[in-house]
Amino acid sequence: MLKWLIFVIVVAYVAGFAGFASQLPHPPRTLGPVDGIVALTGGGMRLDVAVALFEKGVGERLLISGVNTQASKRDLKKLVHGKRRFDCCADLGYAAENTFGNAKEAAAWTRFHHYKSIVLVTSRYHMPRSLMEFHDVMPDVRVTAYPVDPDNGRGFPSKMRNLKALHSEYWKYLAVNFLTAAGLEPDLDRTKPATAS
Repeated sequence: MLKWLIFVIVVAYVAGFAGFASQLPHPPRTLGPVDGIVALTGGGMRLDVAVALFEKGVGERLLISGVNTQASKRDLKKLVHGKRRFDCCADLGYAAENTFGNAKEAAAWTRFHHYKSIVLVTSRYHMPRSLMEFHDVMPDVRVTAYPVDPDNGRGFPSKMRNLKALHSEYWKYLAVNFLTAAGLEPDLDRTKPATAS
C-alpha cells in the first residue's frame, strides 16, 4: 500500500511539473496601451528587456523593483543603456527582498500613480508565481506578462542549471498556492540581489 501511495505521489508530482513547464508563458507579439512597466531584478536580461520596451514608448513610467541598496540610478542607467526616458521616468524600488516584496512594492507604486495596467517583466520560469503574487495584492490592476528567457548559455551544464532553476521555482509555485489558499502571506525566497541586474 505504501509503495502504491509513493508511486501515485511521484507520478502526480512529475505530471504537475511537466504541466507547469509546458505552460510557461511567452512574450506577447504586441502590447496594447499600458500605464507602466514593472521589472524585477535577478538577472536573465530582465532589466535590458524592460528598459528597451520603456525607451520605445511602452508605459508612462518604469519601476525596477528589488534594486540593491548599493546601486544608484546612474549605475543602472549605464548597466542597461538607459536614455532620456530613463532619466525622467524610471523609479528604483529598494524595499523588496523577494517576489512577495516585489508585488507589494509594485502595488504601492501603481496606487501612487493611479495606474490600472502594467507590464510585468521577469524570467519566464519565474512568471507564473510572480503573476499569482501580483494578482493577489493588486486584483484591480491588469497585469500583462512579458517573460524573458535567462541568458545561461548553451550546452549540457546550461540545460542542467535551467532545469534546476525551473524545479526550484515549481516548488515555490506550489508553496505559494498552498500559503495563499491558507490565507497566509507567501513570503518566500528572502534574498536581496547581490547586484542590480
